[in-house]
Amino acid sequence: MRNLKRTSQLFIALALLLSMVAGLGTVSAQDLKVLRVGMGAAGTTVVWDVALATDTTSHTFIEMMFPGLAPRDETTGLPQHGMAEEWEISEDGRVYTFKIKEGVPWVVYDPATDSVVEVTDEAGNVRYVTAHDFVYGALRTMDPETASNYGYLPADWVEGGNAFNEGTGALEDVKIRAVDDYTLEITSPEPAGFLLQVYGLWVFAAQPQWTIEENGDNWTLPENYHVYGTFVLKSYEPGSRVEIIKNPFWPGTESHPIPKLDVIEAVFLDASAALAAYEAGELDTIEEVPLPDLPRLKVERPDELYIGSRDCTYYYGFNVLKPPVDNVHMRRALSAAIDRQTLVEQVLGRGELPAGFFSRPNFAASATQEEYPDLGAHSDPELARQELELYFEETGNTMETMPPLTLMYNTSEAHAIIAQAVQQMWKENLGIEVQVANQEWQTYLDLLTEDAPQIWRLGWCADYPDPHNFLGDVFYSTSGNNHTNWANDEYDSLIDEAKVMTDFEARKPLYARAEHILTWEDAAIAPIYFYTKLSMIGTHLDASPSIIGIERYDKWDILG
Repeated sequence: MRNLKRTSQLFIALALLLSMVAGLGTVSAQDLKVLRVGMGAAGTTVVWDVALATDTTSHTFIEMMFPGLAPRDETTGLPQHGMAEEWEISEDGRVYTFKIKEGVPWVVYDPATDSVVEVTDEAGNVRYVTAHDFVYGALRTMDPETASNYGYLPADWVEGGNAFNEGTGALEDVKIRAVDDYTLEITSPEPAGFLLQVYGLWVFAAQPQWTIEENGDNWTLPENYHVYGTFVLKSYEPGSRVEIIKNPFWPGTESHPIPKLDVIEAVFLDASAALAAYEAGELDTIEEVPLPDLPRLKVERPDELYIGSRDCTYYYGFNVLKPPVDNVHMRRALSAAIDRQTLVEQVLGRGELPAGFFSRPNFAASATQEEYPDLGAHSDPELARQELELYFEETGNTMETMPPLTLMYNTSEAHAIIAQAVQQMWKENLGIEVQVANQEWQTYLDLLTEDAPQIWRLGWCADYPDPHNFLGDVFYSTSGNNHTNWANDEYDSLIDEAKVMTDFEARKPLYARAEHILTWEDAAIAPIYFYTKLSMIGTHLDASPSIIGIERYDKWDILG
């Protein structure tokens, strides 16, 4: 039974936001460095609960506010020292011991003083981040009562975690513990070459037990949202805007240096509206560029247009329980009928690469279609028509009697253009009329979790640079990210075998076989392309665009 005793908080108010710069007197609003960001489509919602967030927009904020033990650098993908100043790994590769940075206070925005203040306990003592907060955070994310879609991830890599996450094991048997206030020990059930990257993720970040237990779901309101990172939540208008402000108490780490910005204002606008606001000087950067404007921007604003690498894959998933995509031949037909090369070259034109495998090809253990050309999904209209005929033979359906098909996507101008292009390919190559529909992001995510439509789009960005993060963490039979209702015992066995191997080359054929099962043999998904990042960045910014799908705006600066 959790302690629900109400915590009385005594806040130590420091300077107002306008005097947050150490060593200076009160400054005017004009002197504040305010970064204005267009982050996503109108109506985009942010999930502030660390244990429940699943999307890159939410994680962008969470990574700034809840630094992990060893977060990945956004430009290299390599782990850095975050809240862990150092770590040791046992000889058998199973026990990781982290030394937690001392003197980092929990903070919150205080509207009464319009400032960031330290959080204190019942006795008036400042609450500092400790190893106990990391233990609580990981266990809360694993707890089946939390119902986190990411609960499986820490559970997979902490001994005793899976049984606890599945509701069959005891919390006391989960091997993550605070050796003392600033020493955290995690024992894995098995070694893996990517464990440090996993332990560096937000699913292992510290979480504030007192405010969560006191306020329940309302702990994510700005006045209750206790954080410890570079920025603090000041205000949030769901689907519209967010304002976060600099944390003056953050001491800085390798992964999260002391910010040069004072305020970050994020707005959620459709791509065309965001570009109009950017070109009017109302935004400093936008994360999405409307495809029809790309040729013009390449000519008119080449110094502001950013096209770069991004460790993400765009795909269409099938709900294998819903006709007609409950039949593998229909799924194969739809996948093979997608002309991926034309899509990336003529529809998108941003340098994307066609994808027949799900995993990004640039990881050390990734199997590539260059190495395994006969495996995976391929664009082939004739093969697509053959598979469609096999569907008709097996089911007895005809074009007239088969169930109607709908493709769903989250509201976005770019997703709409892609869906319409694929819709036309299915009509031309198969003669199938597929309806397209869209929903606002959070509603769409809820739909995928509760009752996924026949065909739906998603993208997956690497949490850590290993194919296991794609093949295991997304489409393993028990993964909370697997919205296909598909499971395959051989696939799961391949993933289980490959994940504990330390020889990257030896893992490749296992992943190649798993890719073939996922993308063609069972065709649970249709991979479409490997992302590039396309954004507008003002020339007055000192920016570090991310390759990992999550921007680190707290490291940006405004020049001049």
